[in-house]
Amino acid sequence: MTANPLLPELTAKARAAAHARTPACPCGAPVTLAERPDATVVRHANTVAKAHAPDASPTDLTPRLALAAHLPGVLLPPLTPTPVTLHGRLVTFWPYGAPVDPEEPDTAPWEAAATLLARLHGTPAPHALPPMRGPAKAARAVAGLHALAQHPAAAASAVVRAWTLLPAWARDEAPMPDTTTVCHGDLHLGQLVRHPAPDGAWRLIDVDDLGTGVPAWDLARPASWYACGLLPPDEWTRFLAAYRAAGGPAVPADGDPWPALDVPARALTVQTAARAITKAAAADRPLDEIEQSLVDACDRMSSAPPELSPDTAK
Repeated sequence: MTANPLLPELTAKARAAAHARTPACPCGAPVTLAERPDATVVRHANTVAKAHAPDASPTDLTPRLALAAHLPGVLLPPLTPTPVTLHGRLVTFWPYGAPVDPEEPDTAPWEAAATLLARLHGTPAPHALPPMRGPAKAARAVAGLHALAQHPAAAASAVVRAWTLLPAWARDEAPMPDTTTVCHGDLHLGQLVRHPAPDGAWRLIDVDDLGTGVPAWDLARPASWYACGLLPPDEWTRFLAAYRAAGGPAVPADGDPWPALDVPARALTVQTAARAITKAAAADRPLDEIEQSLVDACDRMSSAPPELSPDTAK
Protein backbone atom coordinates (compact mmCIF):
# COMPACT_ATOMS: atom_id res chain seq x y z
CA MET A 1 0.00 0.00 0.00
CA THR A 2 1.29 3.45 -0.95
CA ALA A 3 2.03 5.67 2.06
CA ASN A 4 -0.34 8.58 2.50
CA PRO A 5 1.81 11.74 2.16
CA LEU A 6 -0.88 13.73 3.94
CA LEU A 7 -0.79 11.68 7.14
CA PRO A 8 2.50 12.88 8.73
CA GLU A 9 1.68 16.55 8.25
CA LEU A 10 -1.93 16.11 9.37
CA THR A 11 -0.65 14.37 12.50
CA ALA A 12 1.69 17.29 13.16
CA LYS A 13 -1.21 19.72 12.72
CA ALA A 14 -3.32 17.75 15.20
CA ARG A 15 -0.48 17.74 17.72
CA ALA A 16 0.07 21.50 17.34
CA ALA A 17 -3.64 22.21 17.75
CA ALA A 18 -3.82 20.00 20.84
CA HIS A 19 -0.82 21.72 22.43
CA ALA A 20 -2.30 25.13 21.68
CA ARG A 21 -5.48 24.11 23.54
CA THR A 22 -3.73 22.34 26.41
CA PRO A 23 -0.11 23.40 27.03
CA ALA A 24 0.24 20.57 29.54
CA CYS A 25 -0.92 18.08 26.92
CA PRO A 26 -0.70 14.46 28.13
CA CYS A 27 0.33 13.59 24.56
CA GLY A 28 0.68 9.88 23.97
CA ALA A 29 0.80 8.36 20.52
CA PRO A 30 -1.40 9.97 17.85
CA VAL A 31 -4.18 7.78 16.49
CA THR A 32 -5.43 7.60 12.91
CA LEU A 33 -9.21 7.38 13.24
CA ALA A 34 -9.97 7.16 9.51
CA GLU A 35 -7.97 6.94 6.32
CA ARG A 36 -10.22 6.85 3.27
CA PRO A 37 -10.19 8.58 -0.12
CA ASP A 38 -12.85 11.00 1.11
CA ALA A 39 -11.43 11.70 4.59
CA THR A 40 -8.31 11.30 6.71
CA VAL A 41 -8.85 11.86 10.43
CA VAL A 42 -6.15 11.97 13.12
CA ARG A 43 -6.49 12.35 16.88
CA HIS A 44 -3.89 13.75 19.26
CA ALA A 45 -5.01 13.75 22.90
CA ASN A 46 -8.21 15.83 23.06
CA THR A 47 -8.01 17.21 19.51
CA VAL A 48 -8.96 15.82 16.09
CA ALA A 49 -7.75 17.04 12.69
CA LYS A 50 -9.76 16.08 9.62
CA ALA A 51 -8.68 16.36 5.99
CA HIS A 52 -11.87 16.54 3.95
CA ALA A 53 -12.54 15.03 0.53
CA PRO A 54 -10.39 16.35 -2.35
CA ASP A 55 -13.48 17.92 -3.97
CA ALA A 56 -14.60 19.75 -0.81
CA SER A 57 -14.84 23.49 -1.46
CA PRO A 58 -14.55 26.39 0.99
CA THR A 59 -17.78 27.81 -0.46
CA ASP A 60 -19.75 24.79 0.77
CA LEU A 61 -17.73 23.75 3.83
CA THR A 62 -17.47 27.17 5.49
CA PRO A 63 -21.25 27.71 5.98
CA ARG A 64 -21.52 24.14 7.26
CA LEU A 65 -18.82 24.84 9.84
CA ALA A 66 -20.51 28.11 10.77
CA LEU A 67 -23.79 26.30 11.43
CA ALA A 68 -22.03 23.71 13.61
CA ALA A 69 -20.45 26.53 15.61
CA HIS A 70 -23.89 28.14 15.94
CA LEU A 71 -25.55 24.93 17.22
CA PRO A 72 -23.19 23.57 19.88
CA GLY A 73 -26.05 21.76 21.61
CA VAL A 74 -26.81 19.74 18.47
CA LEU A 75 -23.62 19.53 16.42
CA LEU A 76 -20.10 19.14 17.74
CA PRO A 77 -18.66 22.63 17.22
CA PRO A 78 -15.36 23.04 15.36
CA LEU A 79 -12.44 24.57 17.20
CA THR A 80 -12.28 27.23 14.48
CA PRO A 81 -14.96 28.00 11.86
CA THR A 82 -12.46 28.40 9.01
CA PRO A 83 -10.66 25.47 7.32
CA VAL A 84 -6.98 25.52 6.46
CA THR A 85 -5.39 23.92 3.39
CA LEU A 86 -2.87 21.07 3.44
CA HIS A 87 -1.69 19.35 0.25
CA GLY A 88 -4.67 20.84 -1.54
CA ARG A 89 -7.13 19.42 1.01
CA LEU A 90 -9.30 21.42 3.39
CA VAL A 91 -8.49 20.60 7.03
CA THR A 92 -10.62 21.32 10.10
CA PHE A 93 -10.02 20.87 13.84
CA TRP A 94 -12.42 19.49 16.43
CA PRO A 95 -12.59 18.48 20.08
CA TYR A 96 -12.44 14.73 20.52
CA GLY A 97 -15.68 13.05 21.55
CA ALA A 98 -16.20 9.41 22.54
CA PRO A 99 -18.07 7.47 19.82
CA VAL A 100 -20.85 4.94 20.15
CA ASP A 101 -19.47 1.56 21.23
CA PRO A 102 -20.19 -0.90 18.39
CA GLU A 103 -19.69 -3.80 20.81
CA GLU A 104 -22.62 -2.63 22.96
CA PRO A 105 -25.59 -2.48 20.57
CA ASP A 106 -28.09 -2.53 23.45
CA THR A 107 -26.82 0.85 24.59
CA ALA A 108 -27.13 2.51 21.16
CA PRO A 109 -28.39 6.07 21.71
CA TRP A 110 -31.39 5.94 19.37
CA GLU A 111 -33.40 8.41 21.43
CA ALA A 112 -30.53 10.89 21.54
CA ALA A 113 -29.98 10.59 17.78
CA ALA A 114 -33.67 11.17 17.09
CA THR A 115 -33.92 14.14 19.42
CA LEU A 116 -30.83 15.78 17.95
CA LEU A 117 -32.22 15.28 14.44
CA ALA A 118 -35.55 16.85 15.40
CA ARG A 119 -33.73 19.86 16.82
CA LEU A 120 -31.56 20.15 13.72
CA HIS A 121 -34.59 19.91 11.43
CA GLY A 122 -36.27 22.70 13.39
CA THR A 123 -33.36 25.10 12.92
CA PRO A 124 -33.88 27.97 10.45
CA ALA A 125 -31.62 27.41 7.46
CA PRO A 126 -28.91 30.03 6.93
CA HIS A 127 -29.07 31.64 3.52
CA ALA A 128 -25.64 30.38 2.44
CA LEU A 129 -26.17 26.73 3.42
CA PRO A 130 -25.89 24.45 0.34
CA PRO A 131 -28.19 21.48 -0.35
CA MET A 132 -27.50 18.38 1.69
CA ARG A 133 -25.53 15.76 -0.19
CA GLY A 134 -27.48 12.58 0.59
CA PRO A 135 -28.90 12.00 -2.91
CA ALA A 136 -25.55 12.81 -4.51
CA LYS A 137 -23.84 10.15 -2.40
CA ALA A 138 -26.51 7.59 -3.30
CA ALA A 139 -26.09 8.40 -7.00
CA ARG A 140 -22.32 8.03 -6.68
CA ALA A 141 -22.72 4.60 -5.09
CA VAL A 142 -24.93 3.40 -7.95
CA ALA A 143 -22.55 4.88 -10.52
CA GLY A 144 -19.79 2.84 -8.89
CA LEU A 145 -21.51 -0.34 -10.04
CA HIS A 146 -20.99 0.61 -13.68
CA ALA A 147 -17.27 1.09 -13.06
CA LEU A 148 -16.77 -2.51 -11.94
CA ALA A 149 -14.99 -4.79 -14.37
CA GLN A 150 -16.70 -7.79 -12.77
CA HIS A 151 -19.61 -7.98 -10.39
CA PRO A 152 -22.60 -10.23 -9.62
CA ALA A 153 -24.75 -9.25 -12.62
CA ALA A 154 -28.07 -10.31 -11.11
CA ALA A 155 -27.40 -8.43 -7.87
CA ALA A 156 -26.32 -5.26 -9.68
CA SER A 157 -29.36 -5.42 -11.97
CA ALA A 158 -31.72 -5.65 -9.00
CA VAL A 159 -30.11 -2.59 -7.42
CA VAL A 160 -30.24 -0.53 -10.62
CA ARG A 161 -33.88 -1.49 -11.27
CA ALA A 162 -34.86 -0.28 -7.79
CA TRP A 163 -32.91 2.92 -8.36
CA THR A 164 -34.68 3.79 -11.60
CA LEU A 165 -38.09 3.72 -9.87
CA LEU A 166 -37.17 6.56 -7.53
CA PRO A 167 -38.19 10.15 -8.26
CA ALA A 168 -35.60 12.36 -9.90
CA TRP A 169 -34.72 14.33 -6.75
CA ALA A 170 -33.81 11.14 -4.86
CA ARG A 171 -31.44 10.21 -7.72
CA ASP A 172 -29.80 13.66 -7.61
CA GLU A 173 -31.23 14.49 -11.03
CA ALA A 174 -33.52 17.31 -9.89
CA PRO A 175 -33.65 19.81 -7.00
CA MET A 176 -35.01 18.49 -3.72
CA PRO A 177 -38.63 19.49 -3.04
CA ASP A 178 -37.63 20.94 0.35
CA THR A 179 -35.07 23.74 0.26
CA THR A 180 -35.64 25.20 3.73
CA THR A 181 -35.12 22.34 6.23
CA VAL A 182 -31.64 21.77 7.67
CA CYS A 183 -30.59 18.10 7.32
CA HIS A 184 -27.54 16.15 8.41
CA GLY A 185 -27.39 14.21 5.15
CA ASP A 186 -25.62 11.05 6.38
CA LEU A 187 -27.12 10.00 9.69
CA HIS A 188 -26.00 6.75 11.32
CA LEU A 189 -24.80 5.88 14.82
CA GLY A 190 -21.19 6.48 13.82
CA GLN A 191 -22.12 10.14 13.52
CA LEU A 192 -22.66 10.58 17.27
CA VAL A 193 -20.09 11.27 19.95
CA ARG A 194 -20.25 12.26 23.58
CA HIS A 195 -19.10 15.85 23.86
CA PRO A 196 -16.40 16.05 26.53
CA ALA A 197 -17.73 19.33 27.95
CA PRO A 198 -19.69 20.82 29.47
CA ASP A 199 -22.34 18.12 29.89
CA GLY A 200 -21.02 14.94 28.29
CA ALA A 201 -24.16 14.70 26.14
CA TRP A 202 -24.37 13.24 22.65
CA ARG A 203 -23.67 15.48 19.65
CA LEU A 204 -23.86 14.93 15.90
CA ILE A 205 -20.59 15.04 13.95
CA ASP A 206 -19.49 15.17 10.31
CA VAL A 207 -20.79 18.27 8.57
CA ASP A 208 -19.62 17.28 5.06
CA ASP A 209 -23.15 16.44 3.87
CA LEU A 210 -25.01 19.02 6.00
CA GLY A 211 -27.46 21.22 4.11
CA THR A 212 -31.04 21.90 3.16
CA GLY A 213 -33.28 19.13 1.93
CA VAL A 214 -35.95 16.54 2.69
CA PRO A 215 -35.67 15.76 6.43
CA ALA A 216 -36.96 12.20 6.00
CA TRP A 217 -33.58 11.43 4.42
CA ASP A 218 -32.04 11.61 7.90
CA LEU A 219 -34.45 8.92 9.13
CA ALA A 220 -33.95 6.79 6.06
CA ARG A 221 -31.01 4.62 7.11
CA PRO A 222 -32.64 3.25 10.29
CA ALA A 223 -35.94 2.99 8.38
CA SER A 224 -34.16 0.98 5.69
CA TRP A 225 -32.51 -1.28 8.25
CA TYR A 226 -35.87 -1.86 9.92
CA ALA A 227 -37.58 -2.66 6.62
CA CYS A 228 -34.76 -5.08 5.68
CA GLY A 229 -34.91 -6.83 9.06
CA LEU A 230 -31.50 -5.52 10.14
CA LEU A 231 -32.80 -3.24 12.93
CA PRO A 232 -35.02 -4.78 15.63
CA PRO A 233 -38.57 -3.36 15.70
CA ASP A 234 -38.22 -2.08 19.27
CA GLU A 235 -35.15 -0.01 18.38
CA TRP A 236 -36.90 1.46 15.35
CA THR A 237 -39.94 2.24 17.51
CA ARG A 238 -37.77 3.97 20.12
CA PHE A 239 -36.08 6.07 17.45
CA LEU A 240 -39.31 7.07 15.71
CA ALA A 241 -41.15 7.79 18.97
CA ALA A 242 -38.33 10.00 20.25
CA TYR A 243 -38.22 11.93 16.97
CA ARG A 244 -41.95 12.55 17.10
CA ALA A 245 -41.86 13.47 20.79
CA ALA A 246 -39.23 16.11 19.98
CA GLY A 247 -41.46 17.64 17.31
CA GLY A 248 -39.49 16.46 14.29
CA PRO A 249 -41.12 17.59 11.02
CA ALA A 250 -40.02 14.71 8.75
CA VAL A 251 -43.05 12.51 9.56
CA PRO A 252 -46.58 13.16 10.86
CA ALA A 253 -46.92 13.42 14.63
CA ASP A 254 -48.94 10.19 14.63
CA GLY A 255 -50.25 7.62 12.20
CA ASP A 256 -48.37 5.90 9.39
CA PRO A 257 -44.92 7.46 8.83
CA TRP A 258 -44.14 5.44 5.73
CA PRO A 259 -45.51 7.75 2.99
CA ALA A 260 -42.84 10.26 4.07
CA LEU A 261 -40.11 7.65 4.59
CA ASP A 262 -40.58 5.26 1.69
CA VAL A 263 -38.60 7.08 -1.01
CA PRO A 264 -35.60 8.01 1.17
CA ALA A 265 -35.55 4.53 2.75
CA ARG A 266 -35.51 2.93 -0.70
CA ALA A 267 -32.72 5.27 -1.79
CA LEU A 268 -30.60 4.37 1.25
CA THR A 269 -31.26 0.66 0.69
CA VAL A 270 -30.05 1.01 -2.91
CA GLN A 271 -27.01 3.02 -1.83
CA THR A 272 -26.02 0.49 0.83
CA ALA A 273 -26.58 -2.45 -1.50
CA ALA A 274 -24.53 -0.81 -4.27
CA ARG A 275 -21.64 -0.21 -1.90
CA ALA A 276 -21.89 -3.79 -0.64
CA ILE A 277 -21.59 -5.15 -4.18
CA THR A 278 -18.67 -2.86 -4.93
CA LYS A 279 -16.80 -3.93 -1.79
CA ALA A 280 -17.48 -7.61 -2.41
CA ALA A 281 -16.26 -7.32 -6.01
CA ALA A 282 -13.11 -5.49 -4.92
CA ALA A 283 -12.37 -8.28 -2.43
CA ASP A 284 -13.27 -10.97 -5.00
CA ARG A 285 -15.72 -12.62 -2.63
CA PRO A 286 -19.43 -13.44 -2.68
CA LEU A 287 -21.95 -11.26 -0.89
CA ASP A 288 -22.38 -12.13 2.77
CA GLU A 289 -25.79 -12.71 4.36
CA ILE A 290 -26.44 -9.09 5.31
CA GLU A 291 -25.28 -7.79 1.92
CA GLN A 292 -27.50 -10.29 0.14
CA SER A 293 -30.47 -9.22 2.26
CA LEU A 294 -30.02 -5.66 0.98
CA VAL A 295 -29.92 -6.85 -2.62
CA ASP A 296 -33.00 -8.99 -1.99
CA ALA A 297 -34.77 -5.92 -0.62
CA CYS A 298 -33.93 -4.02 -3.83
CA ASP A 299 -35.35 -6.91 -5.84
CA ARG A 300 -38.60 -6.76 -3.84
CA MET A 301 -38.73 -2.98 -4.21
CA SER A 302 -38.65 -3.34 -8.00
CA SER A 303 -41.97 -5.17 -7.95
CA ALA A 304 -43.85 -2.18 -6.53
CA PRO A 305 -43.44 1.56 -7.14
CA PRO A 306 -42.46 3.72 -4.18
CA GLU A 307 -45.13 5.22 -1.96
CA LEU A 308 -44.87 8.91 -2.76
CA SER A 309 -45.94 11.56 -0.27
CA PRO A 310 -47.29 14.80 -1.77
CA ASP A 311 -44.19 16.66 -0.61
CA THR A 312 -41.65 14.30 -2.18
CA ALA A 313 -43.34 13.05 -5.36
CA LYS A 314 -41.42 15.31 -7.73
